[in-house]
Amino acid sequence: MTHKDSLAEFATSKLRVLERRNLRRRIVETKPESAVEVIRDGKRFISFSSNDYLGFAQHPAIIAAAIEATKEYGAGSGASRLVTGNHPLFSQLEQKLARLKGTDDAVVIGSGYLTNIGIIPTLIGAQDIIFADELSHACILSGNRLSGATEYIYRHNDLDHLKELLSQHRTEHRHALLVSDGVFSMDGDLAPVAALLELAEEFDTWLMTDDAHGIGVVGEGRGSCFVDGEHLQVPLQMGTLSKAIGSYGGYLCASQPVIDFIRTRSRSFIYSTGLPPSAVGAAIAALDIISEEPDLVKEPIRKARIFTAALNLPEAESAIVPIVLGDTERTMSAAKFLENEGYLVVPIRPPTVPNGTSRLRVAFCAAHDDEDVNRLAELVHSFLEHDSAER
Repeated sequence: MTHKDSLAEFATSKLRVLERRNLRRRIVETKPESAVEVIRDGKRFISFSSNDYLGFAQHPAIIAAAIEATKEYGAGSGASRLVTGNHPLFSQLEQKLARLKGTDDAVVIGSGYLTNIGIIPTLIGAQDIIFADELSHACILSGNRLSGATEYIYRHNDLDHLKELLSQHRTEHRHALLVSDGVFSMDGDLAPVAALLELAEEFDTWLMTDDAHGIGVVGEGRGSCFVDGEHLQVPLQMGTLSKAIGSYGGYLCASQPVIDFIRTRSRSFIYSTGLPPSAVGAAIAALDIISEEPDLVKEPIRKARIFTAALNLPEAESAIVPIVLGDTERTMSAAKFLENEGYLVVPIRPPTVPNGTSRLRVAFCAAHDDEDVNRLAELVHSFLEHDSAER
């Protein structure tokens, strides 16, 4: 057997195992028709799977801004911003992000994943310690591992467990980082940011929130550090431009010295090509709309709460509502049932979520019709009733 044959056999054997466990992933060609409508295999669907919470990826003004940026600055950036220089759109975007988040400055990096695997190892090293919520996004956990720091995982949103870990281990290390999603991507609940900030201050620990699913949706669009009218002074506010903003990229908002240090030492910033001008121009236009249209920002959660009320679920805290079904095969069946009725709701399976917690992840967009939200709730209820009767 040649080395090529052995590689193919390795991959094939792994795929067989995943296939048997209903865990193999496949990419399905899907054409967007509007903010919430897609065409798949010639059939039109209403999608409740996208993170485009405000419908900005299909917004005419944002598309026009992307086109204009491409015409003026070209299709790509050419190299790292430290090599080719900083065209004016980057400065505009970073200033707008800093104003939105109430910080000195911001830095934009290639993606949310690149941002987290760049920030964390730049600020924290082998002599340091990290405390992370167990449901933190995979890119946070990757950044933690790359840092070489000692890592402690606390139970989801369990402040007592976190305080216990801080009390036991904080003083053993030079610097400490406490990191959590602001809005948890698979559960849709919010981190208790105010309480996390209090603990961070008590134990001389830097707090970082990942607001990928918060910006544009909660806290009047400013994110999880602005819920209930508060402005929490979280020193490290990270997020993405690829969800409610409708574009692409990641960012960190922080104090001037921190941002200057990230620009100087973060490997994922230094050694990655800058975002294309179209993505930057689109993000600038999106932030302008968020600041100018506060009623639009309220729509995703309003629609999510219509859905949770119809199904007697806990009131939605964000644009994400999970329907936890547990069994992977049951979850895939539920997604197929909804697809047959013209609705796409992504089934989430391990390892994205823990074993035994497979779920439908329902994501709401400002562009969804209330009628479709209610119809989806009816269909989910119908599936659950039928499934329960068969069990």
